[in-house]
Amino acid sequence: MNDPDGVYNAREHGLTGDGVTNDQPALAALVDRVGAACAADGRARTIHCPPGVYSIRDAGTVWRSGVSLVGSGAGATRFVLSNPGNPGTAVPLAFFTALQHGAGPGNHIADCTFADFEIDGSGVSADPYNVLAKGLGLQYVLRGRFRDLYIHDTAASGLGCDFLQDTVVQGVIALRCGRLEDTGTQIGGAGLGIGIGGWGEVERLTISGCTAVGNGTNGIFLELQNAAWTPPRGIRITNCHAEDNRYGISDWGAEGLVVAACVMIGNHEAGFDVSGLGTTGVPGRGGIVTGCVIDANVRDGVSVGNTPGRYTVTGNRISRNGRYGYREYNTPGTSAFASASTADSASVGMVLDGNDIWCNALDGIRIDSPVADATVLGNRIRDNGVQRAPAAEGGGPSVTYTATAMTDTSARWEPGGHLGKILTVGADMAIVTGNTATELTLAPWRPGATSAWRAEPPGAGTPYRLPEPPEIRAGITLNAEARDYTIRANRIWDGGRPGTQTHGLWITGSGGCVSGRVVDNDLEGNAVAATRFDIGPEGGEWARNRDVSRSA
Repeated sequence: MNDPDGVYNAREHGLTGDGVTNDQPALAALVDRVGAACAADGRARTIHCPPGVYSIRDAGTVWRSGVSLVGSGAGATRFVLSNPGNPGTAVPLAFFTALQHGAGPGNHIADCTFADFEIDGSGVSADPYNVLAKGLGLQYVLRGRFRDLYIHDTAASGLGCDFLQDTVVQGVIALRCGRLEDTGTQIGGAGLGIGIGGWGEVERLTISGCTAVGNGTNGIFLELQNAAWTPPRGIRITNCHAEDNRYGISDWGAEGLVVAACVMIGNHEAGFDVSGLGTTGVPGRGGIVTGCVIDANVRDGVSVGNTPGRYTVTGNRISRNGRYGYREYNTPGTSAFASASTADSASVGMVLDGNDIWCNALDGIRIDSPVADATVLGNRIRDNGVQRAPAAEGGGPSVTYTATAMTDTSARWEPGGHLGKILTVGADMAIVTGNTATELTLAPWRPGATSAWRAEPPGAGTPYRLPEPPEIRAGITLNAEARDYTIRANRIWDGGRPGTQTHGLWITGSGGCVSGRVVDNDLEGNAVAATRFDIGPEGGEWARNRDVSRSA
């Protein structure tokens, strides 16, 4: 049956939406029918699914070019995925891939909109974990629109689509996707996981207004899919919210990614991550992170590793993270930089400009891998090193545990002083996200979990231990060689009483500052001293720095 207005009512073409009938065969047949009509006259068409619960069982639907799927809003139009008759088989709502269907630049799908519906993936089993068990799994999409979708509880990624050209992803909510990826080491498992590079040097993609919470690996990630491909330009992530994921937003292989006005809070490894942790081991480079709130992540706020460099982090709030505010490092085995420890492995041209970096557990800025020609300009780096409380242990009648807390009524801890520490309780461990004088708040053991413990909370009275904090917790720490490093016009201080940020600038015994330009900084007011040099700086210019002596 042809619909002259180009809109096909799914209820008039075999789908029931009654939550009982398997609507997948009827959906697949309708997509084929509409796709054939589109191919015949080149005119895109729409399948509209009125309010209802559409059961999609035991198979996904291979999508066709020119076919859009539009509902009546999340909660009204629901697609419930399951595989009771074919256990372990991936059941995406829609898929079209290079491996399964020969997708490519010359065999793509175009002019498709997916909008205004919900995907519930909680009924899909996948043992072992299957990266294809997504909500949507499309590759090589031209002029796509993914809009106002609610995707939750999928076994792997929620929106797991690759190579999106001239495409907009807007208003997608991804909750608890990647629920069967509980190791943090397998591919996929994200809220929005987007492979890049298939269209060449430029992929014009905008991700805007999306929310990703409690997803197994990343809230939102971009990942180069072939190490031989050129990292593409043209991708933007704006006005998004990433919370309680393993990584909030990650750049694993883009060139010049723009991340603006996003909120990244409560993520387990880092709020924003640049590294070679993707499948090809290729890190992002040359991007811009601006105007973001990166707060209260369990470990690092911004984590940058293995990149060739030229990333700019500007005008952000980076605060209350459980380890470092901003960290540069190299992860072994993930890129050409990983095995080297000399200037040959240095990230070049990194910029930290005008950020507010405060109340992080350890150092405000930590450099653990070689850098060259970097600039730290005009930042306010204040009151970091809040993890200052001494080691503690206890047990017995005063100690009780809940799913997300431990209380010791006999304790007299400094509030906030255990931030980021690892609490050890027998063979169990949990990470502290905050504390009062008598209670520790604990991070969930994995994204999306409601407990800090894999099993039941420890029994009342079970002994616990908290470690000592690091002795030195600086505003800026150079723990690797920094060559031609510029530190200019920063205010680096501690206004607390007692202070927690021990030093403004620390060059460790493993670090160095060679031919640096350290000028016009104000380091007055740190808890111990303005600077500590375990290795003195070599050459360069040190001038007009308040409370700084080059021979400190």
